Amino acid sequence: MATRRQFLTGAAILGGGYAALRYGVPALTDLFRGLPALEPLAAPEGFRTMPLGPVTRGLDPMIGLEPATVTELAPNVLRGRLCDALFGIDAVPEGVVPIASFSDYACPFCRVLTPRLQALEETSGGTIRIKWHELPLLGPASADGARAALAAGLQGRYADAHARLIRAGFQPSEAYLRVLATDLDLDADRLLRDMDSPQVTAALTDSRALAQLFGLVGTPALLVGRTLVQGEVSARTLDRLIALERRDGPIPSCS
Repeated sequence: MATRRQFLTGAAILGGGYAALRYGVPALTDLFRGLPALEPLAAPEGFRTMPLGPVTRGLDPMIGLEPATVTELAPNVLRGRLCDALFGIDAVPEGVVPIASFSDYACPFCRVLTPRLQALEETSGGTIRIKWHELPLLGPASADGARAALAAGLQGRYADAHARLIRAGFQPSEAYLRVLATDLDLDADRLLRDMDSPQVTAALTDSRALAQLFGLVGTPALLVGRTLVQGEVSARTLDRLIALERRDGPIPSCS
């Protein structure tokens, strides 16, 4: 009996050591920990939040926009079309977990989380749907990068631009933008014009208003269904949150 117990203890230590080397000590700890306590948000009603994780905080959260415009949008517009603004759909189909992702191209945590989210959506068979929100908090270059990605979206290439910029960052120069346009098979002159278009400004304003409404303090930030997650989140915790949202069913205000 003692020999068997010693063998099992040794195996557990070796397995734990491998997991620590493979995933890192924080991830190893997370393997044996459930979700933290979720607290209801005072507003918007029906949403809840996890404790704040490591987050990249910015400078002026309203850079490039008029704060008064955002203040007016949050209570008067977004609460009337909240699910559409958050998730890009008025009603969430049964069996689908919607995710709203807020990121900045200069945020190191976003560079890890964004590919993970992209892979989740691609392999979900349509049961995970992600709406990407540009939340440039880290200075003028971040704001220009957000505008470039949204302008690429007006030519049908937002996802490609977003994936490219989150990997490589953004250089705020016309030469860089023209190379980006060439690589993505875009009209470079139109891309440069569209960066200052009303459509791009409206998309940024909506995302800023949502950030204000939910009290976001930095990036990354996610709404996994009804659950707000601010800061770094492990793959295991994200999987658990998605499972929890599936169990709890559609958000009442989005069904």
